[in-house]
Amino acid sequence: MSKRILRIREGEPLLDILSYGRGGPRETSGRLTPAQQEQIRRTVQRTPEAVVKVLPRASNDLKAVGKHLDYVGRNGKLELETDDGERLDGRIGKDLLDDWDLDIDDLRRQAILAATAGGTPPKLVHKLMFSMPPGTPPDKVLGSVRNFAREEFWGQHRYAFVLHTDEAHPHVHLVLKAVNEQGVRLNIKKATLRHWRSEFARNLRLLGVDANATERAVRGQGMKAKKDGIYRASVRGDSTYIRAQAEAVAAELLKGNVRAEPGKRKLAETRQAIESGWHSVANLLSKDCRNDLANDAQRFIERMQPPRTEREQVAHELRQHLRDPRVRDQSPTR
Repeated sequence: MSKRILRIREGEPLLDILSYGRGGPRETSGRLTPAQQEQIRRTVQRTPEAVVKVLPRASNDLKAVGKHLDYVGRNGKLELETDDGERLDGRIGKDLLDDWDLDIDDLRRQAILAATAGGTPPKLVHKLMFSMPPGTPPDKVLGSVRNFAREEFWGQHRYAFVLHTDEAHPHVHLVLKAVNEQGVRLNIKKATLRHWRSEFARNLRLLGVDANATERAVRGQGMKAKKDGIYRASVRGDSTYIRAQAEAVAAELLKGNVRAEPGKRKLAETRQAIESGWHSVANLLSKDCRNDLANDAQRFIERMQPPRTEREQVAHELRQHLRDPRVRDQSPTR
């Protein structure tokens, strides 16, 4: 029996700035829809961005999945909510594995691996995290994820979720069974994540929270987000990756040069296309008598930070740090 893959609908992003930079039918139409204008308003006013992440590890082993369910429930201290509305507390990892028939999925997976002589085992669950910046009402984040999951997965994929408020940014962990009730496996692609971010932000707005979902490049942010483990370690101040990178860049600065990275040219080309797109959008807004928003868009372009690679950003931060008078005052005297 051939493997079937379920693909979430992959619609075009609401605001595709690059297409405006290239011109064509959009530009000649001379009109922006109300939804596009609202997306532009949120973007140029720096509305908080909704974040959806797929956590990478320990998703293809029954024992690991059970441990993760108990971990997000803080070993029974937090209440997990399931797709059928049940609210469960205590160490319920194993109970959910049984309820979701993940043992059957695991047996099927082992049979496939045996028939194909090994390979990477497929995931039993997808571990998702939905988060918003500090100050966002946690109950709104939880409610928006509840509504999002009902719209996207109810009756198809089993799932459970829980709110965490032990960090500055409120976030919800959602554990989603990878194979749906019809035996179709969910395949998460970049377009899937774009769609999920857009729907998460939309559900937040329906609950009265101003939220946006745009690409980093559109906002003038060229650097990719750090992997979750690196990010969390950097927040704690004990990331060996960040420390090693800073030391390497500092050594280059002492020599008077930070070496160029291979992705610099691509980064500059993308920024040029993004700025061209924003200028086209501003022109369309002016033609549509939205001069206030057109002016906001122009200021948004002017205030974009120069495109920097990761090493260049580290070098920039080190230079800023050394210019800080508090740092100079603490420097040892000779």
